Amino acid sequence: MSTLKTTAQFFALRTLVRGYALIGDPYAGVMASPPDRDPYAMYEKVRAKGDMVRSRMGAYVTPSREICDSVLRDNRFITATFDEASMVPITLVKDGEKIVNPVQDSFLMKNPPDHTRLRKLVQPFFTPRALKDRTASIQKIVTDHLDRLGDRFDVVTEFASQVPIQVIADLLGVPDDHKDVFARWGSALAETLDGVWSHQQLKDLHATIVEYNDFIDVLIDERRRNPQDDIVSHLVTRHEDLSREDLVATTGLLLFAGFETTVNLISNGVLKAFENPHTVAPLAQSPEYAEGFVEEVLRLDPPVQYTIRWPKERLELAGVSLPKGMPVMLVLAAANRDPRVFENPLEFDPTRSNAREHLAFSAGIHYCIGAGLSRIEGSLALHELFKRFPKLAADGPVTRRRSKLIRGALRLPVRANESSRSLTVK
Repeated sequence: MSTLKTTAQFFALRTLVRGYALIGDPYAGVMASPPDRDPYAMYEKVRAKGDMVRSRMGAYVTPSREICDSVLRDNRFITATFDEASMVPITLVKDGEKIVNPVQDSFLMKNPPDHTRLRKLVQPFFTPRALKDRTASIQKIVTDHLDRLGDRFDVVTEFASQVPIQVIADLLGVPDDHKDVFARWGSALAETLDGVWSHQQLKDLHATIVEYNDFIDVLIDERRRNPQDDIVSHLVTRHEDLSREDLVATTGLLLFAGFETTVNLISNGVLKAFENPHTVAPLAQSPEYAEGFVEEVLRLDPPVQYTIRWPKERLELAGVSLPKGMPVMLVLAAANRDPRVFENPLEFDPTRSNAREHLAFSAGIHYCIGAGLSRIEGSLALHELFKRFPKLAADGPVTRRRSKLIRGALRLPVRANESSRSLTVK
């Protein structure tokens, strides 16, 4: 666990970042952006300074779609964990043993050859054919959860989080009586992905990851004794040489990423529909329109706002000489609004022809393995939600997630006219 020295480091770093943010530093501006404020105006200020903007914190920031895409596809750049990006690396231990962090220790944060080896183990579950076979079950999950909703409900806690939790739990073979804790784990992890900024955050993260490790250890032992048709059973029965750390981290990444990205995609989609009421009728009427709607949500308001890459050697990037290890912050949310790629980039247009050129799911070898699954869940959920509730409306203030990296809602209360619970599709 942490020491008083580490707590002092948190305080010093927070003070430093806030100070640099006040004088317009781009890296600090992103890291210090209040989670409850729209960050996009700040991203445009970065764009106005150029494609590669130097930070006083020893990094570069880019809002360029071309540069972001090229870096993501360039094997001379490697991933940086988010605690490294926040400059206070964290190692959590219990009884003298390192605790496996389901994100930081997973293949998401690894580089070849480890990344390639681990990603290949679960790739068969996310092929287009595998996802097509699962679409009917996802449709049923969406419908079942809609049937439970009344006239007033919270989109996030009662629908947007419940659908992906059920989907990923079924994929992993998680017992039904454990699914309720997933949302709590997801929120706790999401709040620390852009760095741990206080001693209390560190304590909460430690408790969450200890609880998760204990849960996964039990699940792994159970699947070894009683294999099922799920990912955990596949890993423990067909890859017996897999280390416990890799097994726990791989399972945890799928659990976390499979839930966190999609819940925020759905909640951001509902907010975009409220902001653009002319899109509601076609969204409810047409599954194809819903697919385009999802792509435009991913472009204009993506769940993941940025990522960090480091050059593993000295190199040139967009006319800038980068020394080995110089962090480059790729502001994916700004790249998705690059006016050189997207015409009228601030306009929400579900019929946009090149919307899928967004980088919401990254690119290159780290392209999100669950992108196809998230797209299916998001389009089905939003289409069926507004088909069932065509007069859905906000019913109170929106509470945003407390993260600069992950953008979405924690609470989104809504109301629906019970007499208009369905929309006739002609």
